[in-house]
This record gives sequence, structure tokens and C-alpha cells, in this order.
Amino acid sequence: MKQEEKQRRQQEYNEYVKQVTPTRNLAWAMCRAFIVGGIICIIGQFILNTAKNMGLDQETAGSWCSLCLILISIVLTGLNIYPTFAKWGGAGALVPITGFANSVAAPAIEFQKEGQVFGIGAKIFTIAGPVILYGIFSSWVLGLIYWALSMFGVF
Repeated sequence: MKQEEKQRRQQEYNEYVKQVTPTRNLAWAMCRAFIVGGIICIIGQFILNTAKNMGLDQETAGSWCSLCLILISIVLTGLNIYPTFAKWGGAGALVPITGFANSVAAPAIEFQKEGQVFGIGAKIFTIAGPVILYGIFSSWVLGLIYWALSMFGVF
């Protein structure tokens, strides 16, 4: 009796999981990611071209492009538009500069009601903190390796 009950419950659970698990079309998800990532890149290229047409050199125009993309991402995150955009576009919204800006801004916006220190200050780098930490650490290690190799005349 117990074994039959256990099998029946397992079967009911499996049916429930099958009902609530979303089905995804991989090809359509990749198309959406391509569209969203492409739109972000087109906006970035437009900003870059506009800055260069205004007389800025390549490096300064690139800096302005980065700043504008970060600002746009943070404003759209604050207006709760970027998360919807990212949900539809999936990995396409993770274009490095906009996705990173979103990952820094989202926790700060979410926890702002808890105050400047315990809300924003404590939670702002919840997602981005490990990326920054390991990025800095790995660049330090690679710099150390480069320095050591240059001491031996490799570079």
C-alpha cells in the first residue's frame, strides 16, 4: 500500500512539474537575443558615429559612447524597462557594458527603501561585486606574470 501511494504521489508530482515548467524554443530565443544585442550595438554605433561627427577623436568618442550606454541602461533599469527588455531578449541584453550597468543599478534601486548605507551601500555590488573582485585579482595575477617574464627577458 505504501509503495503504491508513493508511486502515485511521484507521478502526480511529475505531471505538476511538466505543467508548470515553461517550454522554450531555442531557435526563437537565439533570434531574440540576436535582435536585442544588435539593437544595443546599433545604438552604441550611432552614439560613436555622432560623437566622431561632432569632432571628437576615436578614443574620446568611445568614452562618450560608453558613458551614454551606461546612462541609458541605468535610466531604463530605474524605469523598470530594461528588465523587461532583458527578459524578452535573454543573453542579448548582456552586452557587456549595458548588462553590467544593469547588474549594478538593479540591486541599488531594489534596496533603496532600506536607506543609503544598509540599502544602497550594502547591496549595490551584490551581483557586480564578484565580477569586479575577480577581474581585478586576475588582472593583478596576469600583471605579475607579465612582470616576472619580462624580468627574464621573455617580453
